[in-house]
Amino acid sequence: MKIVHVTQPVEAGVAVVVLTLAQAQRQRGWDVSIACPPGWLAREATKAGIPLHPWQATRTPGPRTASELRELRKLLRDLQPDVVHLHSSKAGLARLVLRGRIPTIFQPHLWSFRVATGLLSRACRFWEAKASGWTTVLLCVSDDELKAGRAAGVTARAEVVCNGVDTQRLSPQPKTHDTPTAVCVGRLAHQKGQDLLLEAWPDVLGKVPDAELLIVGDGPMAAQLQAVPTPNTRWHGHSDEVEDFYAEADVVVLPSRAEGMALVPLEAMACGRSVVAFDVEGVEQSLGDAGEVVPAGDTKALAQAIALRLADPELAAAEGKRGRQRAETLFDRDRMADQIVTLTETLVSEEGRR
Repeated sequence: MKIVHVTQPVEAGVAVVVLTLAQAQRQRGWDVSIACPPGWLAREATKAGIPLHPWQATRTPGPRTASELRELRKLLRDLQPDVVHLHSSKAGLARLVLRGRIPTIFQPHLWSFRVATGLLSRACRFWEAKASGWTTVLLCVSDDELKAGRAAGVTARAEVVCNGVDTQRLSPQPKTHDTPTAVCVGRLAHQKGQDLLLEAWPDVLGKVPDAELLIVGDGPMAAQLQAVPTPNTRWHGHSDEVEDFYAEADVVVLPSRAEGMALVPLEAMACGRSVVAFDVEGVEQSLGDAGEVVPAGDTKALAQAIALRLADPELAAAEGKRGRQRAETLFDRDRMADQIVTLTETLVSEEGRR
């Protein structure tokens, strides 16, 4: 089995999933490589001995997109893989040049039309509907993500495999201080909604005056967000040791405007922490009874849910315990990898019988 994973995001959730899959497939004796730009993923893949093909792609479409796709087409023509696994919307554009000539798995991780607006969002919907004809298997990370794709006219054969996290590395650790603490982990970007959390935070302090907010991450909105004075707030840049920050939390907050199925709630549950999140794709399916889901964008409801758990650590601890059980049972990364391995094997077997 020869498979090439293609991704433009090389940091955070998508990159972690790509690395996890590549490592799991190599352990099964497959010929696995990754095409991506420089960054965290490239460094970690190199450490793990996974062959790397540099792909100089920018995050968003632009003047260089055509040359990026020509470069990728040549690369895949030279490699002649049995399967190409495309991750996220930028890599998904490769379907324009592949056109189904190689069995193609497309994994959106988050639909492009969910973060675009206006005419661009409509154009993204049109593209995804058209490109589904060149998608052998659409791989969604949540039932909500598949539902959104179908509503946009995506007709490709589809499977849902929920994201997974390392439930051995991520485990419940005792909190080492008494300060009521909310933790938010994620790229500092409009989609991730830290601005909405900061809007809600004064209401939290009105109910729990000694509470602290710890924001972990970096990104394009870092300077803008940190320029606004926010009481009882600590900032920490990007970290690969997220378990240390979850250990500080009474509650972990996901204020995102859109997701496919975010890794942060799964990581938090694996660490035995309660989660509060806006009702975006994948959240209900992730959390169950391990926290609270509030209406998307409702900062008053977000503040109330956070304050409730900061004021009642026994409630937060009980939800965290249930979350740990959910993570072990439903969202372990080995389970995710095994499901995708089986799906890929089935796809190649079916193609071989044609």
